[in-house]
This record gives sequence, structure tokens and C-alpha cells, in this order.
Amino acid sequence: MRPHSVSSAAAKQAELLRIVGNNCFKQGHLGAAIDAYTEAITLCPDVAVYWTNRALCHRRKNDWLKVEKDCRRAIQLDNSSVKAHCTLGLALLQKQELDEGVNELQKALDLGRGANLMGYMIDEIWQELAKAKYLQWEHASSKRSWELQSLKEACETALKEKHFLDDSHPGSFSDEAIISHMKQLEVLSRVFKEAGEPDIPGEVPDYLCCKITLDILRDPVITPSGVTYERTVILQHLQKVGKFDPVTREPLDHSQLVPNLAIKEAVQAYLDGHGWAYNTN
Repeated sequence: MRPHSVSSAAAKQAELLRIVGNNCFKQGHLGAAIDAYTEAITLCPDVAVYWTNRALCHRRKNDWLKVEKDCRRAIQLDNSSVKAHCTLGLALLQKQELDEGVNELQKALDLGRGANLMGYMIDEIWQELAKAKYLQWEHASSKRSWELQSLKEACETALKEKHFLDDSHPGSFSDEAIISHMKQLEVLSRVFKEAGEPDIPGEVPDYLCCKITLDILRDPVITPSGVTYERTVILQHLQKVGKFDPVTREPLDHSQLVPNLAIKEAVQAYLDGHGWAYNTN
């Protein structure tokens, strides 16, 4: 039972207002759309879609505070709303609240996959999530780089001071001591170089990439032939090109595709350690 009881007539009127709002939104009349959704909310305040639709209007107007407010209310009413979680995530990113924004986009992605949304919708959410994750990595990478450089300089200074003190003793100066000091500096440099390697962009391993697009996999599925593809990409191939595996040329139907959970976990583990791979450009 809904918290607020509304009459059948009010519910019907609210739905008509939603349709009016949708038409105004499509035509770019955002003010009129907001008015229509607001009237629908007044009549039926516990219908989540009215709040999310109004939030989308505010998004078009770049009024992110109102976007956040409407989305949070929509999520209170319907925590499974993909649109609300996604739009809230974008609003939080605008406020530079990266961690919470990423969490909301991830919820939207997980909910969208579970609800079997259209592929292009899942892709749009993933693209936004990837941009946010990349930005998150950039911030963390810059901090790690600064910390490593500071620690390296401190270690180098300590080694040089030790070398100076050793050389200050009578009879301690020798070629061996100089060579030992240089080797210590080389080892130190190598250690810090290796520590920073995960943050250096490179090539994503082939087995983590779609065989068609060569992009890193997001929702991998495997065929009976053992080839792994991005779900939306292989489905598009089957629909537009033909019902066969593009690598092996074996007959293939969409019902034969199975989620490749092992590769999905491997991709996530790789992204967790190499955030630069979220860069989709």
C-alpha cells in the first residue's frame, strides 16, 4: 500500500500530465515539461518516475542541485530505478563527489544489466562510469606519484648522507665505496620505477579485449566455440550480419551465448590495478 492514498481520478490525471511532460521534453520545452511533472507530483507524490522525469529536465538545464534532490526522492520511492541512480551519479560528479558518484553509476549499471535494458542504454551508463573511474584514477595516480617521488628523494638524501659520513672517517674513501654507493642509488631508482609501473598506461592484454572491437570487455559472453565477445557487440553482429561466430564462422544463435564470469572477474581485477584502462578515448 502506498504511503499516500490517491484517487483513481488523480492517478489518471497525473499520468496524462506525465505524457504532456514527455512531449514537452521531446520538443525542448523544458519549463513546460517541469510544470507538467510538478503537477503530476502534486497529485501523486509517491510515483518515482515523475521525479526522475523532472530530474532529467533539470539536467538539461544544468541545475544539478535540483537533479540531485529529485533523484534522491525517486530512489527513496524506487531503489531499483536505473534512471534515478544514473542521473544522481552524474549530479554527484558535477559536485566533484567522485566516490559517491561512481557508486551510484555502478548501481545503475548493475541494475540495468539485471533488468536486461537495451544494449545502448547499458553502454551509455558504462561510458559515464568509465569516465568517472578514469578521473578517480587520475586523482589517485597523481597523489601516488607525488608520494613516491617524495619518498624516493628522502631515501636518496639518506643514502648520500650515509655515504658522506662513511667518507668522513680516515681511510674510508675508496673506489669500492663509491661503486657501492652508486649501486645502492641504482637499486633505489629501480625499486621506485617498478612501484610506479601500474600507473603507466600501456596495452590491455588481448584476452581481456573483445575480438571484434578490440576494446576492453565490459559484459563478456562466450560462444560454444570458446571465443569471448562483448555482449552488445556480438548481439548486433548476429542481428545485422548473420547468425555465425565471426571468428570461427560456426553457426551461432544468441541463445547459445553464456556470460564469461571468469573473464569478467579478470577484467575487473585488471581495471582495479590499472585505472588508466578505463580511458575509452
